[in-house]
Amino acid sequence: MRMKAERLLIVAMLAAVAGLALEDRLLEMGRLATLLGAAGLVVAIVLASLRVSHHAEVLASKVGDPYGTMILTLSAALVEVVVLAIMMTSETSPTLVRDTIYAAVMLDINGILGLAALLGGLKHGEQPYNDDSARTYSVMILTAMGISMIVPEFVPAAKWHLYSAFTIGAMITLYALFLRMQVGVHSYFFSYSYPKAKGEGSAREGGPDQPVLPSIVILILGIVLIGVLAEVMSSLLTSGLKGSGAPPAVTAIVVAAISASPEIMTAMRAALANRMQAVVNIALGASLSTVILTVPVMEAIALYTGQPFLMAMSPVQTVMVTITLIVAAINLNDGQTNAIEGMTHFVLFATFVMLSAIGL
Repeated sequence: MRMKAERLLIVAMLAAVAGLALEDRLLEMGRLATLLGAAGLVVAIVLASLRVSHHAEVLASKVGDPYGTMILTLSAALVEVVVLAIMMTSETSPTLVRDTIYAAVMLDINGILGLAALLGGLKHGEQPYNDDSARTYSVMILTAMGISMIVPEFVPAAKWHLYSAFTIGAMITLYALFLRMQVGVHSYFFSYSYPKAKGEGSAREGGPDQPVLPSIVILILGIVLIGVLAEVMSSLLTSGLKGSGAPPAVTAIVVAAISASPEIMTAMRAALANRMQAVVNIALGASLSTVILTVPVMEAIALYTGQPFLMAMSPVQTVMVTITLIVAAINLNDGQTNAIEGMTHFVLFATFVMLSAIGL
């Protein structure tokens, strides 16, 4: 029974074995074979990520909100950090970290939140949530991105290591205080009391009764498996895209999409079930976790290797992030979302895709 439930993870394991065995042969067969192999491994990483997300949900159901949402967003951020750290070993682009964080924020806030609010609004009209959570997440995201991805534009090259060390300390301090608030006296910021539907209690009783230890073990194994898959995928993708004329942001979008794939389905289910608080926690929480956890890990790697990453966003990226956070601050200020608000974010996501396609 357990083997059947973990069939997606088994498929990902087989893909990892095949990738390790066939990597050199695929590289010799030319660009098409290399890119097809990379695409297959991306699918395998997504399958493994789905199982990691499932077991994170099992753990989350045990502890409830806001701890549950924290586990979900942290697991997604961990997947992204693992994939990104491994890809940096073979990717020569100094902007990969910056572009991946930017793509993740666009995907989470404009893509996931926008589509969820749009679909949920069309089905349910106005959908309530706790606006304290939206304001808290938004100001944290703005602060973290400002410190780590806007201010570096003005830091002298000779002083990068000093500011890098400061950034690590600032991100850790911000997140430590945020976690204390999220699970402490202000935990009510991140929850909303929905009226319980008839029969809802019995439908949810099965989740918390599942054993915890297998989920912890499989979650850890899933992260390790994703690391193995990412190492082979990185090599194939880098080789396949070299000289192809593909937009520079392709690799970053792939990494961001991999980590967001489980969150997309979870958020859509929550929106269609008229539980917008879960969508807000997932979309904004994932964005915050991506910035505030990825930055210190990558900056630590830069300090260790002595090779800085280009973290300052381009003018286009700065404008898109600014517009996104302003729109989010306006839309998420009244405790209710609707289809129009969802559409504004989704149009911003479409703009991000268009700008990426033309190389901006």
